[in-house]
Amino acid sequence: MQLPSFFRGGLVSPFTLRKLGVLGMNARNVHYIARYNDRDKYPIVDDKLNTKRQAKRYRIPVPELIAAFETQPSRTRVMQVIEPLQKFVIKPARGSGGKGILVIVGRDGDEYVKPSGSKVTALDIQRHVSNIHSGLYSLGGKPDRVMIEALVDFDPIFDNYSFEGVPDIRVIVFRGFPVMAMLRCSTHDSDGKANLHQGAVGVGVDLATGRSCHAVQRGLRIEKHPDTEMPFADLVVPGWQELVRLAASCYEMTGLGYLGCDIVLDRKRGPLLLEANARPGLAIQIANGIGLRTRLEHIESMDMEQLEKNAEERVAYSMDYFAAKPLV
Repeated sequence: MQLPSFFRGGLVSPFTLRKLGVLGMNARNVHYIARYNDRDKYPIVDDKLNTKRQAKRYRIPVPELIAAFETQPSRTRVMQVIEPLQKFVIKPARGSGGKGILVIVGRDGDEYVKPSGSKVTALDIQRHVSNIHSGLYSLGGKPDRVMIEALVDFDPIFDNYSFEGVPDIRVIVFRGFPVMAMLRCSTHDSDGKANLHQGAVGVGVDLATGRSCHAVQRGLRIEKHPDTEMPFADLVVPGWQELVRLAASCYEMTGLGYLGCDIVLDRKRGPLLLEANARPGLAIQIANGIGLRTRLEHIESMDMEQLEKNAEERVAYSMDYFAAKPLV
């Protein structure tokens, strides 16, 4: 089956987009975010420190937090924390879109090595921490808090599917039901970050099996990773059911009806919640080659008894109902 031009990077009319079941920005904002997400729940997901604390209450695993600076830390304090570390991540608590995240994968003398192989100094790190605290990367430019996390030891199955960074899995959850998923694979262009706007690859994942079904970079369909040339056709995410169940559980954790859950796969610990998002982007539709709207409307049509399923039941339902149709 030939994919419609929209899912191959082409331009089509609004009428055609609606016919394809594509959810637009205005419809997402008005019909789903505004309607199903109470604003008093936003602080749970807009601040990654709050998300970690809430996840701990609900026994949802997250990457290890090494340190958090609520106020501007002294240079001495920052260096004391990172001195014994070979690998770590520094990020803003209220950042968005992957901005302000500094990943360190090793040391070379007095310098720190990024996933790309480029190096930064202690002074660079101190300046970065100061920029985070001043609000350079935060929503609204407000003063922010600094987090230092352990670097995830990601599952080796992704060794050839991600370049210079850790891949993550985005799952859209609506009223507790997983409705669509994608794997975001970092590239050299994205500087080791799993952010589609910065050049990462989005790989659509079949909810039923965890198998890849479609892949795009910068809105255009691709068959292989641009750096490793590894084909995506045979990629299957391990521990898929456990991962999707974790995403479904974020509905109870956050109280949000429409959210995106970003999950990483650690070699030893399995799926870990990286962050939750009350305003998840719509590129997941491009990554999957299908629209979100029809799936969301199906969940909206459910009666109250169906909506009261527990997380395991919701996952089973979604895996059955939203199984991908093979592309021929």
